[in-house]
Amino acid sequence: MEKYIRYTKLLKQQISTFQKEKRFLEFKSNYQNAEKLGKYISALSNGACLDNQDFGYLYFGVDNDTLEVKYTTFDCSKVNAAGNQQLEMYLRQMISPKIDFQIDEFMYEGKERVVVFIVPAAQGEPTCFKNIPYIRVDSHTTDLRPYADWMRQIYNSHKDWTKEIIPEATLDDLDEKAIKKARKGYIELHQDQEDEINGWDDSVFLDKARLTISGRITKTTLLLVGKAESAHMLDHISQIVWRLDTAEETAGETYTIPFLLSTSKVLNRIRNYKFKIFPNNSLIPSEIWKYDTRTILEALHNCIAHQDYTANARIVVTERTEELIFSNRGAFFMGSYEDYIEGKRTPEKYRNPFLTQAMVSVHMIDTQGYGIHNMFLRQQKRYLPMPDYDLSDEKSTVLRVPGNVIDNAYSLMLMENTSIDLTTAYLLDKVQRGKPISADAVAMLRKRKLVEGRKSHLYVSKYIAQATRQEIDYSLRKGFNDAECQEWIIRTLKEHDFLSRAQINELLWNKLPSDFDDRRKNAKIGNLLTKMRKAGIITTAEKKRWKMTDEFKRTLSEFK
Repeated sequence: MEKYIRYTKLLKQQISTFQKEKRFLEFKSNYQNAEKLGKYISALSNGACLDNQDFGYLYFGVDNDTLEVKYTTFDCSKVNAAGNQQLEMYLRQMISPKIDFQIDEFMYEGKERVVVFIVPAAQGEPTCFKNIPYIRVDSHTTDLRPYADWMRQIYNSHKDWTKEIIPEATLDDLDEKAIKKARKGYIELHQDQEDEINGWDDSVFLDKARLTISGRITKTTLLLVGKAESAHMLDHISQIVWRLDTAEETAGETYTIPFLLSTSKVLNRIRNYKFKIFPNNSLIPSEIWKYDTRTILEALHNCIAHQDYTANARIVVTERTEELIFSNRGAFFMGSYEDYIEGKRTPEKYRNPFLTQAMVSVHMIDTQGYGIHNMFLRQQKRYLPMPDYDLSDEKSTVLRVPGNVIDNAYSLMLMENTSIDLTTAYLLDKVQRGKPISADAVAMLRKRKLVEGRKSHLYVSKYIAQATRQEIDYSLRKGFNDAECQEWIIRTLKEHDFLSRAQINELLWNKLPSDFDDRRKNAKIGNLLTKMRKAGIITTAEKKRWKMTDEFKRTLSEFK
């Protein structure tokens, strides 16, 4: 009901105020076809930018001549476009750059069904449909490109949230430790000027490092070096959330500004350890860390640099048993992540140019496009699966960093063939994950005898995958699963009737993952006993011992 009232009020106000269609406002009685709708969305986005509006609006169910509100039968979810593709999906694919337009419907004054498209204004570049920008001129929707002044206005329209000045903020709102760390990073890039830099007071340094503008505190200043208690000045949630999400336990912690210090705190919460991979015909294993420290920080700093701060969302780091997941709001901003794997592409622009430049100056990131390249390269050098971007949600960017071996053959191949280049390693990684690769790539990998099988079911060649030592080590690291541990308890109770907690600990201790410390092993066993008790398998007896329930014993007898 609230939505109906809000939209009805908005439509009434727009009709009353403008009394006709505008560059950012369109009225249609009903839907016609996907091509026209795509052009309308492009034109509305560009028109909203030119008319200094945050959004453009397209209403279905309003006569564009009389402005009379009528009932519309248009339902976007039930309409298909070319190739029988669902209309909304088609439009989102054809519109570039990606904009988060919203589709909603409401009952105008509780009687007439109206559908509204709410389209964000173009920022920094024109919004295109099928790579062509459109604009409304008089009553026609036409190609925007011949209108050079309008094109120039749109290209100069980008609003950088991170560059905005916070008038009430002063140097007292900044964290001394964060400034000290920023200065250290700046000196790393200007080592020949270290003595001079150390002589600058904080106000001079912050200007030189592009954290402030002529001594004035910006949103970038607070994000990177601001005190936690000054976060309210940002009008933004400004948080990084670390979540532990495994079968054994869950936990979480939230960190706020200064992000320059918070990323190290998140890094320290992540559980990292070494494990072994045995090469063929060798008794000496390669010891590698589950996660690379620089990769973790690179991923975190990229989340900060590329976050869409207008969405007021947190950065979330999820730690699972075999991977880290980094998620930030905002679609991948410039091109595809695959463009940057080889380190040969430099981004032309950034979502947050002021923040990005400040992070470069204090040595948090680089702007040459090497960040993604370095993450992939480090995984290759550690013989582990490549980072994997999930861009299925157009509102977010999600990066997964594996901390385990997926396919022994892949890891051993990288270990024993150091001449494999990064592109080939990336293709092999796609093969081990069961993802499709091009026919040319398949032919190249076959020629080098790196893959086997049919194109529809490729796998990494096993000709060097006889590393039983590595398999044993990996099994020890992984440990027994719950079902196997449960079977050991049941088997022992059948022989001895009663077991104390200390005896159960002794029974299972060496069967749990070798990288678990004593606290985690103890918690794991406690959780398993609770699970078995709730399932009616075991119960407590006198002297704090455990035994099988009578009902479960009968079940075992019947099963025999």
